[in-house]
Amino acid sequence: MPNSSEHSRRSAAVTGAGGGLGRDIALGLAAKGYIVFGTAMSAVEVQDLRDASGGRVSLTVCDMTKEQAVKAWAGGVSDALGDAGLDLLINNAGILTPGPIEILPLDAIRREFDVNVFGALSVMNAFLPPLRKARGRIVQVSTWTASVPLPFNGPSGASKAAMEVFAAVYRAELKRFGIDVVVAAAGNMRTGGPAKTAAALARVADGMTPEQRELYGRTFEAFATALNGMQSSGLDSVSAATRVIELAEQVPAPSRAAVGPDAEEMLRVAREKSDTEQDALRLQLAGLS
Repeated sequence: MPNSSEHSRRSAAVTGAGGGLGRDIALGLAAKGYIVFGTAMSAVEVQDLRDASGGRVSLTVCDMTKEQAVKAWAGGVSDALGDAGLDLLINNAGILTPGPIEILPLDAIRREFDVNVFGALSVMNAFLPPLRKARGRIVQVSTWTASVPLPFNGPSGASKAAMEVFAAVYRAELKRFGIDVVVAAAGNMRTGGPAKTAAALARVADGMTPEQRELYGRTFEAFATALNGMQSSGLDSVSAATRVIELAEQVPAPSRAAVGPDAEEMLRVAREKSDTEQDALRLQLAGLS
């Protein structure tokens, strides 16, 4: 892990940096001169980012649902940065649990909230001391489905919506410390997530009982086809990462902004369209109209 003597005035911590969007955010920040710390799922990801960044990205294998592991990671980063503090925290890690709410095990929904909400809160709290030192910024990566939730995607939209509320409250509570909090509402992205999403959708479909398949098989298949299509045509990973970094550096800090044209459109829909119009659009997007 880099030490304080290597700190070049700008530093960042990125969760979920071992792959997908988080990886490209970490590499993008390193290319801009940041010393970057992050979390990964495996030692292979740690080595990959070290090599790809020329040593400017230091990852730690960390389970975001384990508070002590998060505190240990944050403590190591804080020690490395010393009195300089942390300039930027990007809360990017997250999982997706698709499926009809009626048949999803509650433990699976709890797991999504453990990662997307409680894990994210744990990271924020652990990094507040170094963020105060630097009067830094937090970027919470969210999704447009927190504003226009889709059928069969409830846990993802709900957990991200919860984090948007927490982010708004943090923004108010931390303002006097000079810490800005920004929500980056992402659209569909080609970041490695689509393959994971397709696998998750297939697992749900394959795991349905005959009775569940009778109730939801056809409509869930239509949703899976629609979602896979949306993600495959989304923003490429590097462009999405570039946009997140722009929001991380934008002055003044926006409270909430879109990542991708589809996200921009969906945020407009949430602001301007009637309930009836949103209901119809929700079914159309999910392939159910």
